[in-house]
Amino acid sequence: MNFKNLTILGSGSWGTALAQAFADKFESVFVWGRNQEVIEDINQNHLNSKYLPGLILKENIQGTTDIKFAFDKGDIIIVAVPTQFIRQTLQHIDYPVEKPVISASKGIEIESLKLISDVIAETIKIDKKRIFALSGPSFAKEVAAGLPTAVTLAGDLELGEKLQSILNTESFRLYLNKDIIGVQIGGAVKNVIAIATGASDGLGLGNNARAGLITRGLYEMTRVAKVFGGKPETLYGLSGMGDLVLTATGDLSRNRTFGKLLGKGLSVEKALQEVGQVVEGIKTVKALRKIMEKENIELPISDVVYRVVYENLSPVEAVKILMNRQPKKEEL
Repeated sequence: MNFKNLTILGSGSWGTALAQAFADKFESVFVWGRNQEVIEDINQNHLNSKYLPGLILKENIQGTTDIKFAFDKGDIIIVAVPTQFIRQTLQHIDYPVEKPVISASKGIEIESLKLISDVIAETIKIDKKRIFALSGPSFAKEVAAGLPTAVTLAGDLELGEKLQSILNTESFRLYLNKDIIGVQIGGAVKNVIAIATGASDGLGLGNNARAGLITRGLYEMTRVAKVFGGKPETLYGLSGMGDLVLTATGDLSRNRTFGKLLGKGLSVEKALQEVGQVVEGIKTVKALRKIMEKENIELPISDVVYRVVYENLSPVEAVKILMNRQPKKEEL
């Protein structure tokens, strides 16, 4: 299998960062996006001023708004569009796909409660062994700058080893894992927990509260993984604990920033305006609420995040609810 060209679906900060990170490993990298101005900026100025200002893109990166052209050109496809738009993005590909498709997006489709790998399998004609998930602690800005990053690539191990060999760089290291379900759950749920830790910090509740939320948040991630058939131990790795710690504590996190603004008293609408980009946790928590009801499981942190975002519960009241829950044994 010859991997000369790479295609990234998604011209936001994450898609652009991945294009930059992998550019030296391919003859050409094609970045697809809907925003004509962003694509023109990539092609004419070697910049993505809207999402990664100041970063000079490598010469072999080119943008396009033609989804079929982009899909045809790439020998490997990386999906980096917001989760809720993946199905409608891929529905334009109406022919058999015999190349690896890697999801680098994080979330759960709200309507179907399906993981991205399942959405991909349903939307395009592809052998499931060709579908992978890329997830882990990886802020786009740092990846684009070439700072050391370690993530998980999940899926079929045989093809995965080839992809790992191709995509590994001096600054971007991939670890293989066959638990594609657990890896995707970690990437999705950690965004919700990061909103909670951000709100806690915005309220000035201190380091103890943040550590408690992260630890109990990890437990919620393992509960959701079990529901989907993933392995709880997967959540102790890069795509679980690693990504959770980064997103829940790092100031580059959109989800944490959004939560912090809520904690400081901003409304949901004003906090979103302030962040200025997609906050995936807002969508994921809707899916988690549906999962809680469908599976009759308790996810206390996710539940109060949902109520803060969608039911006008104040962050202060959310803290009281969590702290006054019935005493329990610690479950791991």
